[in-house]
Amino acid sequence: MISFTSYDGTVLVCHERGEGPALVCLPGGPGRSSRYLGDLGGLAARRRLFLLDNRGTGESAAPLDPGTYAMGRMVADVEALRVRLGFERMDLLGHSAAGGLALLYAARHPERIGHLVLVTPSVHPAGIEITDEQWYAQIERRAGESWYESRLPDLRAWEAGDESRRLSAQPFFYSPWNETAEAHAARFAERSVEAAERFHTGVPAAEETRAGLAKVTAPVLVIAGEQDPGPSPEHTAELAGLFPRGTGIVLPGAHYPWVTAPETFAEAIEGFLGR
Repeated sequence: MISFTSYDGTVLVCHERGEGPALVCLPGGPGRSSRYLGDLGGLAARRRLFLLDNRGTGESAAPLDPGTYAMGRMVADVEALRVRLGFERMDLLGHSAAGGLALLYAARHPERIGHLVLVTPSVHPAGIEITDEQWYAQIERRAGESWYESRLPDLRAWEAGDESRRLSAQPFFYSPWNETAEAHAARFAERSVEAAERFHTGVPAAEETRAGLAKVTAPVLVIAGEQDPGPSPEHTAELAGLFPRGTGIVLPGAHYPWVTAPETFAEAIEGFLGR
C-alpha cells in the first residue's frame, strides 16, 4: 500500500499488486474503491498494478471540500500519483467512469502517457452521447435471457433514481449473468454516494478535451464489451478515432469483461502493452 498527499492535502492510497512492468489503474463507479478491479482477470501475473482508491473511497481519505470530487479536479490526483511513483511516463488504465477521468488526464497531460487503456469507458467527456434509443437497443439484445423480464423494471427504476434497485439491475452489465458475475456484483456493490453524485462535474468543454486528445501520441486501446449497453462498440470505435494512434476492440462480455472473460481480457491488454 502506498499513501501520498494530493494537491489539496487529501491523503490518498494506492494498492500495489503483482509483478512486472507498471500499469496504473483508475476505478470507476463512480465512487467505488479499487477492490472491484481485483487482479484484472489475472493481469497481475504479468503486470505490476497500481490500483488507486479515488478520494473518499476505499482507504483514501474524504476531502474537506466535497467539490473536489468533480472529475475535472480529480485529474490532479492522478498527476499527484504519477509524481509519487516517480514515473516520467506511465501506462494508464481507466474503467467506466474513470475511463472519462483517464481521458481528461490524457488530454491535459499527453506527454505523460506511455500507453492508455480505456475499458468500457465513459465517453461523455469527449462529446460522444449515448441516446436512449442506442442504450435500449443494446438492452433488448438480452431479451432472450431467463432473467430479463423480471429485472427490466429494476433497471428502469434505478435509471429513474432509485438507488435501492441498483444491485438488482446488474445482470444487464455482465455477460453471461452467472454465479461468478452475481458474486462480483454483490461483493462490490458498495460505493460512496456523495463521491458518485459529484463526480460528473467540472468537466471541460468537449472541444477542449478533443483538442487535447489529438495531442496524445502514445498508443491507445479502447475496449468495448459486446453486450454492454453503454458504451456500445460503436461508441468506443468513435472514441478510438479521436486519438492519432487509437484502436478499438470488442471483447466478449459487457461492462466488466475481466470478470466473465478473464483470459481473453488479460491477453488483449498484454498484447497491446507488449514488452
